[in-house]
Amino acid sequence: MTDGQMAVLPTTLPAMMAAIGFAAPGGPDVLVPERVQLPEVGAEDVLIRVAYAGVNRPDCIQRAGHYPAPPGASPILGLEVSGDVVAVGANVPAEMVGQKVAALTPGGGYAEYCTAPWNHCLPVPDGMTLKTAAALPETLFTVWHNVFERGMARDGERLLVHGGTSGIGTMAIMLAKAFDIEVIVTCGDETKCEAARKVGADLAINYREADFVEAVKAHTGGAGVNIVLDMVSGDYVPRNLQCLAEDGRHVTIAVLGGAKAELFIPMVMMRRLTLTGSTLRPRSDAFKAALADEIAANAWPLFASGELAPVMDQTFPLAQAATAHARMEAGEHIGNIVLEVAGEG
Repeated sequence: MTDGQMAVLPTTLPAMMAAIGFAAPGGPDVLVPERVQLPEVGAEDVLIRVAYAGVNRPDCIQRAGHYPAPPGASPILGLEVSGDVVAVGANVPAEMVGQKVAALTPGGGYAEYCTAPWNHCLPVPDGMTLKTAAALPETLFTVWHNVFERGMARDGERLLVHGGTSGIGTMAIMLAKAFDIEVIVTCGDETKCEAARKVGADLAINYREADFVEAVKAHTGGAGVNIVLDMVSGDYVPRNLQCLAEDGRHVTIAVLGGAKAELFIPMVMMRRLTLTGSTLRPRSDAFKAALADEIAANAWPLFASGELAPVMDQTFPLAQAATAHARMEAGEHIGNIVLEVAGEG
């Protein structure tokens, strides 16, 4: 723990904790249980006794050696958790001790205890399970920023989302529909297409059986979509641009299909297209705090009231993190995968 004042629950915190680590990058099998020291609690941090930790694609990419933790962040995987606040730093409101929260973390979620900046936390209301809460922060922060801020989504517009049954995809469908946006998604088989329709997608395209560009044009009468949320990149980008309406916005959040794309720039100019993108993890704590405030005001009430709920796939014990990663990388999941650490408690 750090020096200085720190409010804690009236219980003794252990010096060591269970976590998931890996000695060298590789496949899911490199993930192994280990014992490590409790993380230090900074002046602006809360210490969370983790109930559940979300599993996300960036975790898999970091494990494979392609997405190193930012300077100062925990090398332990895990970008979102839920649980009880058991200690707070000197600059954190003392009343947060004992609260149940969902938190966006800079890393460290695959462990019994995890720190997070206090203003990156959202309160878990009565009626919301901690399992549900753990599946929200990473996808909710990512979709809100990229669809509604960078993508400037507005009522009555159309959104195209690739990977419609991923955690990001299902979150994008739900949020967009809540704000009266028409949603088109692509999926890899009919089972996933049907799952996306149940979540709320207006059109689900099996990209293995149909050209999504032609399907979008047919569905929209040639008008196209206003926003593309792209996780594929590579050769999808020029095809995505063909789907965009005039003044459309193309937002890239991952490059699973390749880091380079060849574009016909005159089309971008003539149709006044905007190409943008972002990565959330390297952004400043101040940016994430401001984003958390906007989400708390505009989106979190939809989940707190039960109007919206994340699509849940499977839950694995913390010690089976490798199995959870294998499931995600196989593309078998529909919705969010979480790790059970302390459970509902």
